[in-house]
Amino acid sequence: MSETTVSEVMAELAALEDPKMREANEKRGDDHGVNLSKLRAVAKRLKTQQDLARELWATDNTAARLLALLICQPKAFEQDELDAMLRESRAPKVHDWLVNYVVKKSPHAEELRLKWTADADPVVASAGWALTTERVAKKPEGLDLAGLLDTIKAEMKDAPDRLQWAMNHTLAQIGIEHPEHRARALDIGERLEVLKDYPTPPNCTSPFAPSWINEMVRRQTA
Repeated sequence: MSETTVSEVMAELAALEDPKMREANEKRGDDHGVNLSKLRAVAKRLKTQQDLARELWATDNTAARLLALLICQPKAFEQDELDAMLRESRAPKVHDWLVNYVVKKSPHAEELRLKWTADADPVVASAGWALTTERVAKKPEGLDLAGLLDTIKAEMKDAPDRLQWAMNHTLAQIGIEHPEHRARALDIGERLEVLKDYPTPPNCTSPFAPSWINEMVRRQTA
């Protein structure tokens, strides 16, 4: 198979561009108009290509960056490279995919979690909290859960949107996964009322932490 070039991939992404989808995505800050199922199909065909992924990332094009995150080798990135990539991620979807598909699988995830959580930029800090949520669920050993609840109680109410959302997810995860902290997590959620009035479609779980915790615990015990 001949090597795929960046220009070929960019031409393919341009052909998949849908103006209506771009309009919908732009309301969320994602400046691309490519259907994500079609993007995943392109990634499946390209398979893993780390060099191509780096070149696509360098285009600073949102659709190309999303594709790069699907075809890269997460463990091949250096810590500094991932840190730079996160800080360059303008579109929320690129930020989310970078954290969830790449950084979570990286050997540098824990160092980056600590670095990012302490960062003054709330968008960078939100990535640290997303990695903390992952640890609360999968590797809680060594985490100070009570200390995390203290921080959430003190800071979540006034945090900017992205950071608030990530902290709220950590709060819910602690309540869901750790029964010994559940009463306190519920109490913090009730007092702060963060996302209490968030519009939630029927049959979806509300992101309001007490509702979320109670629903997930109910499912575990059903």
